Amino acid sequence: MSTAWSRARRILCVRLDSIGDVLMTTPALRALKESGADRQLTLLTSRTGAALAKHLPMVDDVWSYDAPWVKHPDVRGDPVADLDMIDRLLAGRFDAAVIFTVYSQNPLPAAMMCWLAGIPLRLAHCRENPYELLTDRVPETEPESHVRHEVARQLALVRAVGAKTSDWRMAFEPGDAARRAVHARLQAALPRVGGARRPPAARPRWLVVHPGATAASRRWPAERFGEAAAAIAPLFDGIAVTGSADERALVDAVCERAGPRAVPLAGVLPLGELGALIETADLLLSNNSGPVHLAAALGTPVVDLYALTNPQHTPWRVPHRVLNVDVPCRNCYRSVCNQPGHPCLRGVSVDDVVDAAHALLRGSARHAQRAAARAAAHDGEPAAAHASNVIPFAQVITRN
Repeated sequence: MSTAWSRARRILCVRLDSIGDVLMTTPALRALKESGADRQLTLLTSRTGAALAKHLPMVDDVWSYDAPWVKHPDVRGDPVADLDMIDRLLAGRFDAAVIFTVYSQNPLPAAMMCWLAGIPLRLAHCRENPYELLTDRVPETEPESHVRHEVARQLALVRAVGAKTSDWRMAFEPGDAARRAVHARLQAALPRVGGARRPPAARPRWLVVHPGATAASRRWPAERFGEAAAAIAPLFDGIAVTGSADERALVDAVCERAGPRAVPLAGVLPLGELGALIETADLLLSNNSGPVHLAAALGTPVVDLYALTNPQHTPWRVPHRVLNVDVPCRNCYRSVCNQPGHPCLRGVSVDDVVDAAHALLRGSARHAQRAAARAAAHDGEPAAAHASNVIPFAQVITRN
């Protein structure tokens, strides 16, 4: 690490996008935190991203700012707010700023704000010559020469100034209060959906289904989510269907097709509880949206209906199946598909999703059995004592 960066204690981390983008930046934030003594990290992010404030253990403070050069459909630009943010950055007396972007974004508006705020060190990927706006520029090479996963891209950026970590996992901490609330909610739902018939000592198994997405181009049809959930429902005690308050009709439509084990949870879960729910689940079935990245951070296997709008946001370091149909128009970056029939997603059948879920569940069961066997060998107890709650899915799976 350069001498100047090694001395930096107060670092501004600029990531002005959504929750999923911020989560994919957490390994790089961890690298910054671990690479200097007594470092204080302040995350500058959108109002949407700021919902993560209580859930990122490596971040000391979170500031909210909806920048006019980033898409915020419900926010109108206000130059006064921009000038106020420059004043706040100036008062923050930061030693350095790291500007995190996807390769299609220009870092220079954020760099200009940091320069006007007197932040002496400023790092970003940049395609053009930034002159004085950046003190440390990593030349932008994507997508012309290659495309990296978003996590790898941001780790490479901070590595340019010597910040490294051995832990490349994404991070999200739901919190004990959220875990208790979700446990109570699920326990209350089990008798209604039929889960009470399971042996009292067995851990209930939950499927989480998240059928929404902010962009229409990233949504698999709701009826197919319901049909896929119904097909694998016998493997679970309950099916939690999640969404925002605005997605209540969507969630209800999925629940109607998924059957009596479905529990609608539209608009009722704060972010911490959504994370705790995904953490306790055995499988997440979702469009490519924020919950997929929560699952990756929390280690929950995920079937990802991944529209080919962009290539670098697949599940990171978690058991997963990414489902789509290759199309000539891939990497279109469109919020609304302009192709008849939305082929990259509608080409994925319910059977494709059911097969992917079965494969992940079999893998999870084998992993749990191996872990139980290792634990038994370690403490001398019979392996069956540790594996009593493990269902050998390969024996119970049938294909209709």
